[in-house]
Amino acid sequence: MLFLLVATGIVALIAVPVASQSGELTDGVTEGIHQVRQWAAGPPLNIGDAQIAKASDTAAARLQSSTGSIVTTVVTGVSTVVDGLITTVLALLLMFFFLKDGPRFLPWLTRQLPGRLATDIPTVAARGWDTLGAFVRSQALVGLLDAVLIGLGLWALGVPLVLPLAVLTFISAFVPIVGALFAGAVAVLIALVSNGFTDALIALAIIVVVQQLEGNVFQPMIQSRGLGLHAAVILLAVTLGSSLAGIVGSLLAVPVAALISMIWNYLREQLSNPPRGAEDDEQPASGTVTS
Repeated sequence: MLFLLVATGIVALIAVPVASQSGELTDGVTEGIHQVRQWAAGPPLNIGDAQIAKASDTAAARLQSSTGSIVTTVVTGVSTVVDGLITTVLALLLMFFFLKDGPRFLPWLTRQLPGRLATDIPTVAARGWDTLGAFVRSQALVGLLDAVLIGLGLWALGVPLVLPLAVLTFISAFVPIVGALFAGAVAVLIALVSNGFTDALIALAIIVVVQQLEGNVFQPMIQSRGLGLHAAVILLAVTLGSSLAGIVGSLLAVPVAALISMIWNYLREQLSNPPRGAEDDEQPASGTVTS
C-alpha cells in the first residue's frame, strides 16, 4: 500500500507540470516546423512556396487516383483499431484476474494437467512470467537512463520544457526506432525555437550520441544481466527481429529470445537430471550379485 501511495505521488508530481506545459510544447513544435520551412526556403535548398504548392497538388492528384485503396486501408485501419481496443480491454481484465488470483492460478493449473505436465507447464509459466517482468524492468531502466542523460544535456544548453521532454523520452523508449526518432525530433524543434540553430545542432548531437550508446552499449548490458543473455545475443536478436518484422519485430525480439533461452535451460535441466523413478530403475536390486 505504501509503495502504491509513493508511486502515485511521484506520478502526480511529474504529471502536473508536464500537463501544464503541454500547450507550450505543442506551440514550440509548431513554431519549430515553421522555422524549418523558412530555412528550407532559403539557400542552399531554395524550396519556395511554388514548389511546396506543386508538391501538394501532386500529392492531392495521387490521393484522388487511389481513393479505392485509401478506403480499403481506412476500413482495415479502423478494424485494426477496434481489434486493438478489444485486445487491450481483454488484457486489462486478464491482468486484473492474474493480480487478484495469481497465487491460486498455478495450483489450479497443476490440478488440471496430467502426469509430468502438471509439473513442467506451471514451472515454465512461472519462469516465463519472471522473464517478462525482468524485460519490462530492464527496458524501464534503459528509458530512465535515456531520459536523464538527454534531459541533462538539454538542461545544460538552457532548453526550456526539459521535464516534459525527459518524460516523453522515457515513454518513447518502449517503442523501438520510431519512439526515439519522435522524441528526438520534438527536442530538437524545441531547441531550435528557443535557442537557435546552433543549440539545436548541439541538442541533435547529444540525442544521437545517447541513443547510439543506449542501443549498442547500455541496453545490451542491462538486459543481459536481467535476462541472463549475452549482450551479443541481444544485439543479434534485435537485428534479426527488425529485419524480419520491422518495428514490431525489434520490440518482441528480446523477450522472445529470453523466453526461448528460458525454455531451453529448463529442458536441459530436465535432461541432465532424470526423474527419481528413472534413477531407481537403473540401479541394481539389493542383494543381486554382479560380475
